[in-house]
Formats: sequence, structure tokens, C-alpha cells
Amino acid sequence: MDKGATGIRRGLALGMAVLTASGLLALAAPAEAQAAASCTGRKVRTLPFSTGTVHVYKQGRYVCAVTLAKNPGRERTMSASVQARGHRPVIRKDKRTRRISTPLVYVGNRCVWVKGSVSGGSVSSGWILC
Repeated sequence: MDKGATGIRRGLALGMAVLTASGLLALAAPAEAQAAASCTGRKVRTLPFSTGTVHVYKQGRYVCAVTLAKNPGRERTMSASVQARGHRPVIRKDKRTRRISTPLVYVGNRCVWVKGSVSGGSVSSGWILC
């Protein structure tokens, strides 16, 4: 067998090992770390409720929210929303198994109202980050 074919096989084996390891790490990552991947900035609030938790992140003058299910697994209706005072809310609502997040919402220096829900449970922050 020539050296080129052996090198290609070794490269493929190494690539598969790296992909497998990264996949296992992604599965082992806690839900909060996965939430941060979809919402950037620093976490400024945690809003727990009976069926889940909403994490609020702020990056400069932008805010986003991630709703995490307390017991992920089965698909159910979930929502997350961020509203800057004086503006309409940015809402994400869908059937999910684990989490749902809003995009970064420009809020400037305004107060924000954050809401989240999983199945029948929900939370509403009132005006925060003023």
C-alpha cells in the first residue's frame, strides 16, 4: 500500500475521533452553557418558575432572553420575549424540547420586560434593568 493512502486513512480516523469527542462534549454540556451559546452577553437575571427558568443576558445596549425547560425531553410549547419600554415585544414561540431564545433586542437605556413560558408555567419580570 502506498504512503498516500495510509496518510489519508490516518487523517480520516483522526477527524472522526475529533468529531466524536466534540459531539460527546456538546451532549455533556449543561443547559445553561448551551443557553449562553444562543444568547450573547453577560447574564444579568435568572427568573425561575414552576416548569422552567428564563435567563436574561445583556450586551451593551442589547438584551436577549432564553427560556429553559425544567425537564427537557418531550416537545411542548415554549416562549421567550423581550420588550423595551415604549416598543413592541420581540416574541419567540414554538414547540421545543429544551430551550428557546429571542434574538438580541436593542433596548438602549430603556427598562425591559421579559417573559417566558414552558407548557402551563410562566414568568413575567415586570420592568427591570432600568
